[in-house]
Amino acid sequence: MEILVPEVGESIFEATIAKWHVAEGSRVSKDDLLCELETDKISLELHAEDSGTIHLNVEEGETVKIGTVIATLIDSKNVAEAPKPTPRPESVAPQAEPAAVPAAPRKLAAVPTPAAPPPQPAVAGTPETVDLPHPADDDRVRRVPMSPIRRKIAAHLLAARQQTAMLTTFNEADMSRLMALRGEYKDAFQQKFGIKLGMMSFFVRAVVAALKAVPEVNARIDGDDIVYHDFYDMGIAVGGKKGLVVPVLRDADRLSSAEIETAIAEFSRKVQTNKLTLADLEGGTFTISNGGVYGSMLSTPIINPPQTGVLGMHNIIQRPVAIDGKVEIRPMMYLALSYDHRVIDGRQAVTFLKTVKEFIEQVDVSLLDL
Repeated sequence: MEILVPEVGESIFEATIAKWHVAEGSRVSKDDLLCELETDKISLELHAEDSGTIHLNVEEGETVKIGTVIATLIDSKNVAEAPKPTPRPESVAPQAEPAAVPAAPRKLAAVPTPAAPPPQPAVAGTPETVDLPHPADDDRVRRVPMSPIRRKIAAHLLAARQQTAMLTTFNEADMSRLMALRGEYKDAFQQKFGIKLGMMSFFVRAVVAALKAVPEVNARIDGDDIVYHDFYDMGIAVGGKKGLVVPVLRDADRLSSAEIETAIAEFSRKVQTNKLTLADLEGGTFTISNGGVYGSMLSTPIINPPQTGVLGMHNIIQRPVAIDGKVEIRPMMYLALSYDHRVIDGRQAVTFLKTVKEFIEQVDVSLLDL
């Protein structure tokens, strides 16, 4: 049985053998993990479709075309012994005729070497250049080729910087009401829907409300036109072992809080197990990135072209704030909206972020469908 690199999408033409999980000539069983493949968009795993002895055709780290036979699985029930490769006959180099020996060159008269110029006196105040020995860095430097996904991320982020007029505006949200509501109803929510109640469902709903209020943030540029989307496909940035990926939550405006939390949990599971498909990543009209899970206090997230906006969430910090003329300690989160100024004016960007802030500060239990 030939094991081929599978087709994973129309725009993917090659894959890299990131890691073999089996050794040459080893016995494998059905559903055993054979290898991990990396493309410029997704990682995936190949599992054995049958039992047998595995023979590897491609080295780990090698990049091959889609459809390439990377290994052969031989069923020991039908074949007693794997065919051994026919040894190549050693090629014998033809005997070359002795080359003619050239005549010895005539000695030329020695040319006198010109005397070295006398050393110039040092000018007062001029520092003297000294060549200091540099320690060899070979044992302290590691050079590792970028994975296909990392190369794609690097090119995509560079293009975002070069091809958009990106600005970032900031605001802050008082998380007191949301945290109190979540603390009061999280057990009932999980008992009813079988999923934990996190923060993301509130922010997805807040962003949908803001996109409806400011449709320019849900648009993209196509040539000399602005294309407005009347649907809300939300990219949710998820950190994985190979880098940041952005699976897309389709029609987020039609989803309940439980459906949003379930979908995001499934995205996280797929990322950690290399189960994301190309369909999970395609499209998206806006992106939410939560750096707060890593402890980020403030950032300027980068737009995911051709989208025109991305919301950055950050960690929640107890800070003193002025409330009705008094200083109180409140759980506060900084919010950041990076946007393409070619499409979105400053007034629209500020209005969008203010809408998100007000939604978060006024959340109601009706959002939970309990």
